[in-house]
Amino acid sequence: MADTVSRILNIKKAELPLALLSVVYFFCVLCGYYFLRPVREAMGVSRGMDDLRWLFVGTSFVSLALVLAFGGVVARTNRRRFIPIAYLFVITCLIVFAGMLIVDGASGGGLIGTDAETPVARYVGYTFFVWLSAINLFITSVFWAFMVDIFDMRQGKRMFAFIGIGGTLGALVGGWATAVISGMTESVYLPAGLMLTGAAFFGVAIVVMLKLDRLALGSAHSRLTLAGVAAAGRAEAEGAEARAHEEIGGTFLDGAKAVATSPYLLGIGVYIVLMAISNTIIYFTQANIILDSTDTFSQRVGGFAQFDALAQVATLFAQVFITTQVIKRIGVGWTLTILPIVTMAGFAALSVWTTFGVMAVFQALHRATRYAVSRPARETLFSVVSPSDKYKAKPVVDVFLYRGGDVAGAGVDGMFAAMGLTLAWVAAATVPVAGVWAMLCLALGRAQQVRDAEIQALQPSEGEPSTVA
Repeated sequence: MADTVSRILNIKKAELPLALLSVVYFFCVLCGYYFLRPVREAMGVSRGMDDLRWLFVGTSFVSLALVLAFGGVVARTNRRRFIPIAYLFVITCLIVFAGMLIVDGASGGGLIGTDAETPVARYVGYTFFVWLSAINLFITSVFWAFMVDIFDMRQGKRMFAFIGIGGTLGALVGGWATAVISGMTESVYLPAGLMLTGAAFFGVAIVVMLKLDRLALGSAHSRLTLAGVAAAGRAEAEGAEARAHEEIGGTFLDGAKAVATSPYLLGIGVYIVLMAISNTIIYFTQANIILDSTDTFSQRVGGFAQFDALAQVATLFAQVFITTQVIKRIGVGWTLTILPIVTMAGFAALSVWTTFGVMAVFQALHRATRYAVSRPARETLFSVVSPSDKYKAKPVVDVFLYRGGDVAGAGVDGMFAAMGLTLAWVAAATVPVAGVWAMLCLALGRAQQVRDAEIQALQPSEGEPSTVA
């Protein structure tokens, strides 16, 4: 059975336990998050689009503080400690948010955006929106940093699409369950209950992550028994264990300095900013549609959950049938160019047919491309950087620069709204931007190949490691 599954998934038999445990880990992370995401979206739009734009600005500053704080933790601990610490911080915050809403509801308070809204509900809603908007990118960035730490670039090209399926299934389960629950009740305790459910999944994710870390180290040690490569295997296994236990070192500013001084990391950062701008414009269009077509908080939660579910179905289809073959056949650079092309085509279609159905299809295709196609390819870009850059510079790119792109996207959307421009103008503006974006994708793919060739030239020739844990 294991041999058959390995052949179907293009995963070596020795890698299969690591891959399956990674799937479970990602399932727990995204399932927990998708119990929270619709609550955040409903809280964000309940008081109108102007407040939502200011929340995006606040999120960018919180993201910077969060990234720098995590950089300080990384500098003083090892991955077996700082990853659980990160998720425990998330769990603690969720318990505090839920507790405040439960106490407020018990004293007669109502949900944000309703007639019974209290100052506590309003400020918890705003704070939760900003906090989760910063933390959601952070928790996925930490997950993928761990993945590129235990798998090398070649393994990533084969395995990351499969691992991504676990996250998509988790998002589907979380989004579907949230839609069902929100349709059954308008209780003031609804958001608190969803927050505590998400916290439980993050707790399970900690347990799975620690198990995966031990398994990755065990896989590295198993190479000691291979004939003919004992010396190389011993050095590699000992190095792997040292990297897992040693402190990363440096200071909390190392990540920001690395991004500012490395053309490679800066290129990835520009890619992230361009992607975030397109995402934000799509998000505001979607938020306007839901705000105009719903009346209650639970309806808004259910509406956002339905959009999420449609996008996750499209993502799952792409991951199962497309992603692995695309990366393997056309390479990382050309795979990354697919998202700019989809963005340009989607805005063009939306400018002609501005309807709920076209928006839903465009949003689903865009997110499917982003998560199923571009994300695995993008994460392999970090497989050729140092451990310090994986855990310090990567969050700067994935969290702070992404949220900076959100602010830019919110500004662009506000400017278009103030000028009364139509989506046809938005579509026209995406054409040159998408062209630059696509050229950047190809340049990043070439730069990754050069870096990988340099790394391979420095490695011993005997055998091929099963992991780089």
